[in-house]
Amino acid sequence: MKMMNRKDVGAIGIGAMIVFIAMVLVAGIAASVLIQTSSRLESQAMATGEQTTAEVATGIAVANVEGHVSSGSIDKLAISVRPRAGSKDIDLSTVVLELSNSTTKCVLTYDNTQFASTPAAAGLFSTNTFSLSAGEFGIIVLEDADSSCKSSTPVINRGDKVVLTVNATATFGGIGVRTDIWGRVVPEEGAPGMISFRTPASLTDTIYMLQ
Repeated sequence: MKMMNRKDVGAIGIGAMIVFIAMVLVAGIAASVLIQTSSRLESQAMATGEQTTAEVATGIAVANVEGHVSSGSIDKLAISVRPRAGSKDIDLSTVVLELSNSTTKCVLTYDNTQFASTPAAAGLFSTNTFSLSAGEFGIIVLEDADSSCKSSTPVINRGDKVVLTVNATATFGGIGVRTDIWGRVVPEEGAPGMISFRTPASLTDTIYMLQ
């Protein structure tokens, strides 16, 4: 049997040590890469989660829709809206109001000349914010504690409530009885507020709660 001398034993020991050190270095590099990747993925996941939460929370809610009757048809609409709970600020100048009566679809944008900081003393529909064309809506402020909603910068936030005014005569030529109306109040970012109602079988009163 061949006996190993001291030089051979030393060489084997050094070789094993080199292999061990190399393995430790490789494991360390791999662990570092995994930690960096995990950290990056966690950051991306958190950012995506925050963005998704903001998109879901942000948006407009339609509180109600009222209609004003003149000469047997609805000539004015008042659409009350507010930000959703947890919503970011919403700039109404960038909002699009979509309305359809199954025959005609109208897309309305804000007219800053048709703005009122409070309703008229004679009532909501007496407020001077209905001199509108078919493609425009106005604004009447109902609640705005921080005065953020102005004619030039109509921004609403938590606790605010405003009315979007529509000249239904200009938009649809008036809205008659048993008419289905659908629509959306679409903000620049976030969920839209939905509009859906059918007008009554008769329009004998002056004001109707439609939604």
